[in-house]
Amino acid sequence: MMGWYGMGTGWGSWLGMGLFWLVLLGVILYAVVRLLPSGRSSDGGRSAESPAEILDRRFARGEIDVETYRAQRAILGDAGAR
Repeated sequence: MMGWYGMGTGWGSWLGMGLFWLVLLGVILYAVVRLLPSGRSSDGGRSAESPAEILDRRFARGEIDVETYRAQRAILGDAGAR
């Protein structure tokens, strides 16, 4: 019998093929969502730090000395008063 390929694809094959495509589309969708930038900020929704907070953090880490901290704090105080 030429062209006879058996009974065809059974229900198990169709189910497996359907599940394969669902999983593949899910993985692609997950990758796209994870790789594209979102509108949310990475710091949990906190607003941007103020200049005074950045200065305090730099002083706490030891990046600047006391004299520099006081001088920059005075400048920030003058800028905030304007």
